[in-house]
Order: sequence, then structure tokens, then C-alpha cells
Amino acid sequence: MSYPDARYFSDKGEVSAVFRPADTPPDHSTPTQDYHYLATTVATQGEFGLYKVDMGPRAGGPTTHFHKGISESFYVLDGELELYDGDQWRTGGPGDFLYVPIGGLHAFRNASDAPTSMLMLFAPGAPREEYFENVAEMARRGGDEFGRFLVEHDSFFVDQGY
Repeated sequence: MSYPDARYFSDKGEVSAVFRPADTPPDHSTPTQDYHYLATTVATQGEFGLYKVDMGPRAGGPTTHFHKGISESFYVLDGELELYDGDQWRTGGPGDFLYVPIGGLHAFRNASDAPTSMLMLFAPGAPREEYFENVAEMARRGGDEFGRFLVEHDSFFVDQGY
């Protein structure tokens, strides 16, 4: 394994870092979850997407699914998070990590009576913000429109046939 080819060719660095203070409000909220868009695929030029998700008590999550073009990783910051690794449900606590390669079955949920917080990393980057912001409405609509939405967002759910 070697380092990737250079993509920056100047002999001098540039000022380009982005700082996000911890008290920045969520970028998107639902009744049970807050999403913090830490590093979107646009910001990272497609390298990765990093999101902090705060889940309320007993907040459900997606059922078993997989992605055909992106890997997904979960890092528990606080509380307990139920993580399905494709074989069994595991209870993750602060510092626990789950990596799901492309094609790997997975799911997550907060089954506890307390809030939980995690980091989700997608690589390479994908425009997950649109997915987070619209999945509930698209699920409500259902049918072929929901199916197309899921396929467009590289989300293939075992229990829905998409």
C-alpha cells in the first residue's frame, strides 16, 4: 500500500482549513435526531463525509441495508448505540467503532432510555445531507417514488426490496 498520487502541486501550502465550533447548532433536526454536517462531500471534494448525529431516547434508526458505492463507519461518542454488523446486534458505548465496507449489511438504533451521540463517516463522500433531510417525507410517500429516492441515495434496504 502506498500514498495516493499528489493532487496539490504548489511548493507552498495555503490557508484552507475550516473550523467548526462545538456550539454550532445542528444543520438538520427531526423530532428524534439532530444532524451536524461536520464535513460534507462538497467540502472535502468527494473524499469523505463526516456527520455527528445526536439521537434522542428510543430513537429508531434505519433497518438492515447496504450501500453499493460507499462505506459507512460509526463511532459512539456518548450513550449506548445498538449497531447491527450484518450478523448480530452489538451494544456500542463511548469509544466503540463499527466499520461497514461497501456492500456490508448494517443498521443502527438507540434502544436505550437515554440520548446517544455518534459520528458517521461515509467514504468516498456522498451527498447524504439530501438523504437525511428528505428520507422521512419520501418514506411517507412510499411506492416507486420512495424506491427511486433510495436507489439514488445508494441505500438498499433488505426488508423493502430496494
